[in-house]
Amino acid sequence: MKLQAVLDLPVCKVLVKGDPKRELSKVFCCDLLSIAMGRAPENGVWVTVMGNKNTLAVAALTDIACIILAEGVALDEGTLRQAENEGIAILATELPVFDMALEVYKAGLS
Repeated sequence: MKLQAVLDLPVCKVLVKGDPKRELSKVFCCDLLSIAMGRAPENGVWVTVMGNKNTLAVAALTDIACIILAEGVALDEGTLRQAENEGIAILATELPVFDMALEVYKAGLS
């Protein structure tokens, strides 16, 4: 599945586009950065409520393709600019983490 399929989900607002042609590996849910550092899958879609610059640092470290901020969480403009520079897609949704992960799964990513 390509990132474009996630970017097209109607329940999300795209904040940073990333590379729409990037191939995705799996969906990952975690709100502890220390666990995400060791377990986030390369090319994954990370659904979280951790909306800070450290989330972006962990995504870069683990080569996450996309972060989806759940439950209305936001990132500051500086962090969004950094995500754009690093090619990491950032989306936002009002859905809870599980529900958002389920939407990604239904779109074709397990």
